[in-house]
Amino acid sequence: MTLDKRIRDAIEARIRSGEWRPGYRIPFEHELVAEFGCARATVSKALSALVAAGLIERRRKAGSFVAHPQVHAALLDIPDLARLEGYRWERTACATAAPEEMVEVQSGPLLRVEGIHHADGAPLALERRLIDVSTVPEAATADFETEAPGSWLLGHVPWSDARHRIRAIAADRAQATALGMPIGVACLQLERWTWRAGALVTYVRQVFPGDRYDLTAEFGSRR
Repeated sequence: MTLDKRIRDAIEARIRSGEWRPGYRIPFEHELVAEFGCARATVSKALSALVAAGLIERRRKAGSFVAHPQVHAALLDIPDLARLEGYRWERTACATAAPEEMVEVQSGPLLRVEGIHHADGAPLALERRLIDVSTVPEAATADFETEAPGSWLLGHVPWSDARHRIRAIAADRAQATALGMPIGVACLQLERWTWRAGALVTYVRQVFPGDRYDLTAEFGSRR
């Protein structure tokens, strides 16, 4: 095993074990040079590999820090945020809701659930969700205090159609406060509608800090 790979594995082990949490500043390059008894170029190569793997991030004049986990989602995927490491759901509101235009083909009473998704000790996303209780009557008695409604729906309610709308926004005061960041920081807003045989299941709006959500897609050429 090459020395840069040993350095990379040693740092990664500290991150994976939780010894170095997201936001932790890892030792400076000269400190790692002294620890591993190698050239600075070797340390730099190891850190570059960790950056490429999404485990650390480099900040100019500040050093290298353990990166916060990102949500990686295909453009048409519905990810379960509860699968992220160190996940926690914080419900902030749950009540019946009046009809709203954003729900579109609503057919019955709505349940409104709001909360914050956390991962690795930091806020990951704000969520505002509306569930059509006429389509999903079990939602009226579900315990959304301990389980996020998105996770519950994925496990209990099949859907046949979905639509996404994605746009960049600047965090307003309430969003910035809830997500622990300055007002105006770039965020990604994801809206999703799902239906079952033409009947609305749910509408959700999630707001992620811009560096915590990664959209991916794969394409093949036509011949």
